[in-house]
Amino acid sequence: MKPQTAGAGLLAWLAAWVAGTACQVLAALPVPPQCSGAALALAVAAALASGLLRRLRHGRWLPAFEPLALALLVFSGAAAGWGSAGAHMAARMAQTLPAAAQTGDVRLTGIVAAMPQRGPTGLRFVLEAESAATWPGNTPLHVPRLLQLAWFVPPGSAAPALRAGERWQLTARLRPPYGEANPNGFDAELWLWQQGIRATGPVKDAASARRLAGTLAHPVEQLRQSLRDRLLARLAGQGGDAADSGRPAHAPEAAAEEEADEELADEGRAPERPSDRQFDRPSDSAPDRAFLAGIVAALAVGDQNAISQDGWDVFRATGVAHLMSISGLHITLFAWLAAAAVGGLWRASARLGWRACLVVSAPAAALTGGVALAAGYALLSGWGVPAQRTVLMLAAVALLRLTGLRWPWQATWLAACAAVLALQPWALLQPGFWLSFVAVGMLFASDGPAGGFASGADEAPGPWRRARRFLREQARITLALTPLGLVLFGQASAVALAANLLAIPWVTFIVTPLALGGMVCPPLWHAASWALGPLMAWLQWLAGWPWASLTLPAAPAWMGLAAVAGGLLLALRWPWSWRMAGLPLLLPLLLWQPPRPAPGHFDLLAADVGQGGGALIRTARHALLYDTGPRYSSASDAGRRILAPLLQSLGEQPNGILISHRDSDHAGGAKALLAAAPRAWLMASFDNAALTGARRALRCQAGQSWTWDGVQFAVLHPLPADYARARQQPDGAGGNALSCVLRVTARNGRAALLTGDIAAVQELDLAARARQGAAARLRADLLLMPHHGSRHSSTDAFLQAVRPAHAIAQAGWRNRFGHPAPQTLARYARHGIAATSTAYCGAALWQSWQPAQLQCERQREKWQWPWRTRPEKEDEALQTLKAGAGKTPDGRQTQ
Repeated sequence: MKPQTAGAGLLAWLAAWVAGTACQVLAALPVPPQCSGAALALAVAAALASGLLRRLRHGRWLPAFEPLALALLVFSGAAAGWGSAGAHMAARMAQTLPAAAQTGDVRLTGIVAAMPQRGPTGLRFVLEAESAATWPGNTPLHVPRLLQLAWFVPPGSAAPALRAGERWQLTARLRPPYGEANPNGFDAELWLWQQGIRATGPVKDAASARRLAGTLAHPVEQLRQSLRDRLLARLAGQGGDAADSGRPAHAPEAAAEEEADEELADEGRAPERPSDRQFDRPSDSAPDRAFLAGIVAALAVGDQNAISQDGWDVFRATGVAHLMSISGLHITLFAWLAAAAVGGLWRASARLGWRACLVVSAPAAALTGGVALAAGYALLSGWGVPAQRTVLMLAAVALLRLTGLRWPWQATWLAACAAVLALQPWALLQPGFWLSFVAVGMLFASDGPAGGFASGADEAPGPWRRARRFLREQARITLALTPLGLVLFGQASAVALAANLLAIPWVTFIVTPLALGGMVCPPLWHAASWALGPLMAWLQWLAGWPWASLTLPAAPAWMGLAAVAGGLLLALRWPWSWRMAGLPLLLPLLLWQPPRPAPGHFDLLAADVGQGGGALIRTARHALLYDTGPRYSSASDAGRRILAPLLQSLGEQPNGILISHRDSDHAGGAKALLAAAPRAWLMASFDNAALTGARRALRCQAGQSWTWDGVQFAVLHPLPADYARARQQPDGAGGNALSCVLRVTARNGRAALLTGDIAAVQELDLAARARQGAAARLRADLLLMPHHGSRHSSTDAFLQAVRPAHAIAQAGWRNRFGHPAPQTLARYARHGIAATSTAYCGAALWQSWQPAQLQCERQREKWQWPWRTRPEKEDEALQTLKAGAGKTPDGRQTQ
């Protein structure tokens, strides 16, 4: 029988589905369930009408309606995609956390829905809530189904024995999903939305938490956790929940899960002063057992959490990060091996007299069994987008071969894309979706779907031909994905081709089979760990090259699209005269530089770092970083997680770093930022190697000043006498009283005042000296609130001396200190000063040539999507439910 070929109608319908889903996701309009249902009904009706017209097209006059039939089919696909995505959105919006569940502690009963992750501060886990009630009070509450919780574990204490599938009863304090809002920064709220998590919070009163029973729920997660714990215990001597390691900075869940560390810090569990031990970082020595065990765990069960931050830095610099998790390549290899094994067993069963082989042929059994086992392996890996794409494509190819159909590669590619979006429409907003489908689509377009799992042994080229084909495909993937990586991450590896030439076959054909084999024969896990040693030595050597990776600032969208098109043109098997047309398309992205202030002007970006300080001041050719953000845990700080990526996205290399004082909420990210800016000078009111490493700091002192590009910088505090008084204190540190106060003045006289954590005493001293002419004027248009807007700061005398138009408090949302305090905000209002907080505003940008404007990151269009948490609206809703003077919306006493 001649194979049937898919026509243009199928391609049009699939493409329209994808386009309709994209319209709904990108427009992000809240759609009532009735509208989604109506759209799906219209899609069915349009498809039936199109089919009827196409069946009658052989009549004398009906061929004229062929375009109408195709248009109806396109409308059907678009309406189906739009309605499906709208239904998903309506279901998620129904899971919003109500204000009543945010007024205090909540008693929860639920099942651990995923294997818990161990971090430096404790455990992070997802709870599938079954019931909730106020505590105390026991009034029933409605809460979202999935909650991400953080369980603090004191240093030296044993972590609770949480296991996936167990039913627990515990107390937590919940809040809507919330993440810092910075230009080009990671979107934690979007990631949590994609995972279906609609509330987060810390576990309270851990002593009262109790395990109720084990259940059969989430069997795949139970198996994953059991295998992971066995693997880590065997290879690294680690029992319990997971390796205590850093998260991959590039992984979508990295920053989202580190929000739990920040929540615990807000609970007051982070130390007030840093120590040498707390700022230790893993060394750059040869990989140890725990490091290699983490990679094996990632390859065996998809647990990327087990790989240390240093490891991800190496993988990202060499362009092999896609191999250090269960990727499409690994699943395809597994499917091929599984199909071969099933086919061999099926043929052997015929010799044993099993009659099933007479009903189903061995090739059909091999295809079906290979896909089914590959789907099981993908579930074991965590069912990420690359895994979904691979399984769906394998299933489509197997189904086509079994039914005798023949689809063009475009139909197979679009079918897998539409199926992924039907399951998870917001995959469109994940970088992994684009990297995965662009790579596969490019390979299809350049070589067609021949070979591999689908074609079996139809073609058997020699080893040299296979090697040439591998080199050619790897070069094409590198050409196609490098511009896309630059657009998505602002970084690409210059040694990716050399690294992948060894890493792909090594990981795919040696390490991964050993890691999988260890599930049946645990000693093979040791072999996998040993096999990783030489590969890691090679990758670390490549990563040490001066130009191993290329970083570019974030460019406008049209430049990114042009660069991606240029990369695809260069990669396709077209005539070179056509392919070279891709080079000019790359140039705008490669040559782009963000606009800078004109000479004599400056801008100030107060970053959203949570409860801490961090501000970037830019002139025409220079940049100064004031404070380095808070430390969230011993393995996580704002320097590495927020400020360093922010600087990279803006194309900035700071000329200087000024740390106001030694508190960990201002100096917590110093080491990471000093490592990222090796040529920057350092100024601070302390000299502590635990914070700054080998870099010695120039002591900041009133009277210091310098000029950059016509912009004047002047240090107003502390005085030498302040240092003398600090030395007389028990710890000799001085703390907040020694905060470096900096005034920045543009040529037009517009100024900004950065104050650190000075208290009322220092404010009054500065105001008195300004009145007496003993110090520079305090007058400024922009003020970074002293001490985050605490209750006893921002005195009337100080505000009268500064008289700013705008004031910003760098504070975390619902922080335990109640910053900025209502009394302080009232003082700003009395003086006619527009005051805001980065918790509400996100990163705040002020420009000396537009002094009346303050631009908030959370006011940008992407932050207006309906699933976004609006902190100010959430707090307004809570105000109607809470009482008590001098308390924050979540009931904490202000300080």
